Amino acid sequence: YSWSPVKARALPGSLLAGFLSLAIDEYKPLDATTNPSLILAAAQMPAYQKLVDDAVAYGKKLGGSEEEQIKNASDKLFVLFGAEILKRIPGRVSTEVDARLSFDKEGMIQRARRLIDLYKEVGVGKDRILIKLSSTWEGIQAGRVLEAEYGIHCNMTLLFSFAQAVACAEAGVTLISPFVGRILDWYVANGDKKTYEPSEDPGVKSVTKIYNYYKKFGYKTIVMGASFRNTGQIKALTGCDYLTISPKLLAELSKEHVKLTPTLSVKEAQACDLEKMHLDEKAFRWHHNEDQMAVEKLSDGIRRFAADAVKLERMLKERMFGTENGK
Repeated sequence: YSWSPVKARALPGSLLAGFLSLAIDEYKPLDATTNPSLILAAAQMPAYQKLVDDAVAYGKKLGGSEEEQIKNASDKLFVLFGAEILKRIPGRVSTEVDARLSFDKEGMIQRARRLIDLYKEVGVGKDRILIKLSSTWEGIQAGRVLEAEYGIHCNMTLLFSFAQAVACAEAGVTLISPFVGRILDWYVANGDKKTYEPSEDPGVKSVTKIYNYYKKFGYKTIVMGASFRNTGQIKALTGCDYLTISPKLLAELSKEHVKLTPTLSVKEAQACDLEKMHLDEKAFRWHHNEDQMAVEKLSDGIRRFAADAVKLERMLKERMFGTENGK
C-alpha cells in the first residue's frame, strides 16, 4: 500500500514519518495522524478503492436519507483508513471530526463518540485513538468533556495562538498540535522579512513558549510541533514532546550525521519568566482575537478542511447514488 493518508508522530529520540509505506517501515513511527485533505487524496487512489467500497456499502446498509447515508459512509471511511494504519504502527492514530462542526460543541462531542463506536465495531479500542478537534473555544470545551466524562483522548489541531494553548491546557486535553510552518508562512506573506534564522522563526518561538509554559506549570498535555517547512525549525525544537516530520525532511536530516542537542528542556522551562494565566471564554476570545495571524490561520484552516470534507462527500454521493445525483 502507498500510505498517502499518513503523517506520523513519535516520542523524542525516535524520528517520525509518513505518507509512504516505505517511510513507515524505515522510520518506524509510534503514532500517526490523518486529516480530511489526506483522506480525500487517498480515497481517489486505486489502491484504496476497497476501503471506499466498504464505506459506501456501510452507509447504504444503515439507510436513512441521502445526507445521513453519506455522512455515515464518510465517518466509516475515516475509521477504515485509521484501522488500516494501526496495523502498521504500535501507537495511536488521530481521526478528525468534521471541521464544519468547529463551532458546535455538542455536535463535536456526538461525532467524536460516534467515531469511537465505529472503531470499536472493527475491534479497535479508544486507547489507540486520538480525536482531532479544531482549537476553537467550542472545540476546546468539547475536548474537555470528551476527556473528563468519556475517557476519549483528544488532539487539538489548527492551534496558532498562545491563548489556544493555555485554554487547551486548562481543559486537560491529551495533546496539542501547534503549526510551526503555517505560522512562518503568514509572517513571510504579511511582513517585509522573508527569511528567518531558526531561533528567530515565529513558529519556533511560538512552540517554544507553549512548551515552556506547559512544563513550568506542570501541565500534562503533550506538545506536538507540526507543519515544518525546513530542518532548521525541527532542530530548533529538539526536546519537544512530539514532532511531526515529513519523509522529505526526515531524509534531509538523515544525511546530516550530526548529534542533536535538545534545545528545549523541562529544567530550563521551569526557570522561564512566565506568568500563569486563566482564560474564561471572554478572556480567551479577546486574547486570541489580538493575534491577527492566529485568527486568520485558524479560520483559513477550518475553511480548507471543510471544503475537502464537502469534496469527499460529493465523491461518496456519486458512488452511492449515481453520477447524475452526485453532481
